[in-house]
Amino acid sequence: MTQSSQASPFIHPTAVIHPSSIIEPGAIISENVVVGPFCTVSGQAKIGAHSVLKSHVVIDGIIEIGEHNTIFPFAVLGGINQDLKYAGEPTSVVIGDRNSIREGVTIQRGTIQGNSVTVVGNDNLMMINTHIGHDCIIGNNCVFANNATMAGHVTVGDFVIIGGLSAVHQFCVVGSHAMLGGCSGVVQDIPPYIIAQGNHAIPYGVNLEGLKRRGFSKSDILAIRDAYKILYRNSNSLDEAKQSIAELSNTHTVLNKFTEFFALSKRGIIRGQN
Repeated sequence: MTQSSQASPFIHPTAVIHPSSIIEPGAIISENVVVGPFCTVSGQAKIGAHSVLKSHVVIDGIIEIGEHNTIFPFAVLGGINQDLKYAGEPTSVVIGDRNSIREGVTIQRGTIQGNSVTVVGNDNLMMINTHIGHDCIIGNNCVFANNATMAGHVTVGDFVIIGGLSAVHQFCVVGSHAMLGGCSGVVQDIPPYIIAQGNHAIPYGVNLEGLKRRGFSKSDILAIRDAYKILYRNSNSLDEAKQSIAELSNTHTVLNKFTEFFALSKRGIIRGQN
């Protein structure tokens, strides 16, 4: 690769731009960014240091991409959303640091009816053909397997795993440390720390293996299991379960994730027991 002939004051001198790529005037390309062949970067884009666009990547619209991201061929980031009400308003995408965005991933700009911005955090792996719809808010350290689909306005917490070929309905919330099995359909909110699967997805217990791998203490895991029983196995109403878990969180702060989740939940939580 060689330095692009269209380098401008907006392109850091250490950036490497393949001559076949188009960097529109106004784009900000930071130090040590590599833009491979046949990429297009919007004039309203900002790409952070040490990020790599492999080839055939489209960076569209108003978008800010953080540092140390790797973006693979045929990803389209910041593209026009698929909301029929969208009329070209200046909405945006913000992507954090150290994400791996694999082939064919789409992350679409927000809408003025939503947050006006789609947000992706740090250290996420989005496998082939993952779709992040408009106004989604994605946390940190998540894994989206091949063909995982987040509809508009979906909120996903930290350390979430979404299995391949799974779809999450618009406005759903997926709590932190939850795991969704492959080929699942989610139409209601998934509480934190649990495993869910199916169409429509139902709970299958606590994500014990994931919690152990992340260093959760035995006492924290026991508290999470107690919260799961309160929510799903003790014949409590949802309001009763919320109150009991809130009381338990006074001595087990790990359960604060439930309180945060309940505050966000609008579609009701997935039901069914295991």
